[in-house]
Amino acid sequence: MTRMLVTRPEPDAQSSVLKLAALGIDAFAAPVMVRQTLDSSVPPPDGFAAMVLTSANGVRALADRGLVGQYRHLPVFAVGDRTAFEAREHGFTEVASADGAFADLVNLIARARLSGPVFYPAGKHQSGDLGKALAPFGVMVATARLYEMVALDSLPEDALERLADGTIGAVLVYSRRTAEIFAQLAGRLDRSQRSAIAMLAMSEAVAEPLMENHFNRISLADRPDEDGMMTLALAFAREQTGP
Repeated sequence: MTRMLVTRPEPDAQSSVLKLAALGIDAFAAPVMVRQTLDSSVPPPDGFAAMVLTSANGVRALADRGLVGQYRHLPVFAVGDRTAFEAREHGFTEVASADGAFADLVNLIARARLSGPVFYPAGKHQSGDLGKALAPFGVMVATARLYEMVALDSLPEDALERLADGTIGAVLVYSRRTAEIFAQLAGRLDRSQRSAIAMLAMSEAVAEPLMENHFNRISLADRPDEDGMMTLALAFAREQTGP
């Protein structure tokens, strides 16, 4: 089967590599970002109706700073199943998953009709404004930017060589910012080499920076989550091997 490259940050990259291996797909990780926990202030835990997670990195950052216990009494609204799983792993017992993307999370919170504000441990760079999205529903958001996803300076040399010679047939891209960084780090590939690489993107928004940088073979997941990406990867691999 076609060899694939996973660009998401660790520890999620290795998790995806193992899932691909279970599907019979040879893959390796070359993250384009690394998480750094920030020393930002956090609000007192009292008075919140819930905690909201748009990424597993939110609860990981709380754990890095030894703050998880203060907020563990709060119900959690998570953007997807992987983030919900991470919250449960850190001891949160009342966890609801939107099983989708940012808009699905907003709708889930709106339907809950919360009686107070929500705590949002967020990253420095966010593609969506949770406070603005929830304001029409009367939900106040206390945002604490607790981590930053820092772009790496380069891709591993062996990854660039394999992308250039076609040894890597597909690249999995999970976020718009990852797509932007990957396109920049793959800058030494010429236009024909970029056009030959299959880019497996989680959503249309993720695909946009790739198209702008002349990656023309783009496929989108049916669902904006890990299961959707695994299904897409398996379908692509099967297409390459034929009946």
